Amino acid sequence: MEFVDVLLMIVVGIWVFVPAMLPNSNAALIGGHLPVDFGKSWRGVRILGDGKTWRGFIGGALSGVAIGVLMVWISTLFGSENHWGFGPSWADNIGILFCLSFGALICDMLGSFVKRRIGIERGKKAPLLDQFDYVVGAFLLLGIFYPGWVYSTYIEGYHIIALIVLLLFVYVSHRVANYIGYWMGIKENPW
Repeated sequence: MEFVDVLLMIVVGIWVFVPAMLPNSNAALIGGHLPVDFGKSWRGVRILGDGKTWRGFIGGALSGVAIGVLMVWISTLFGSENHWGFGPSWADNIGILFCLSFGALICDMLGSFVKRRIGIERGKKAPLLDQFDYVVGAFLLLGIFYPGWVYSTYIEGYHIIALIVLLLFVYVSHRVANYIGYWMGIKENPW
């Protein structure tokens, strides 16, 4: 295996995951109004909290799908038959994009649910859960609906390197994005 081939696997592994990385931030920007949990509590604690809204969930997820569609469309302009890693079929591409985007936000909400259950308030630090909940969600939905794509993109042979680098990239980019958001006054905390 050539170094260039491994580098290409890594780039593709990060590239195709972009539609899962963006919905969380976009949900925060788009969000507001009606909470997903409708203001309900469970065992005396809010189920998700005011930070998880229907507008943020749907808008954030659809923004990830839209970015992904744009990425796939751009790849066609360059004559890529495999759409730069998404696969040759537009129907599968759309399905993969929905799994990436909605899976990311579903598991982000699950992360909020877990944080509330263990007593971590909104905006407070939850190491690893804060950085990787959306990654788990995206991979869970992809694993259910597109296991072959997950296997060929992130697990088969040297592709496991793409997965390892993706996880490192997610961790570092999460930290950097949060510090930038804090510095800009968008976030209350730098985590």
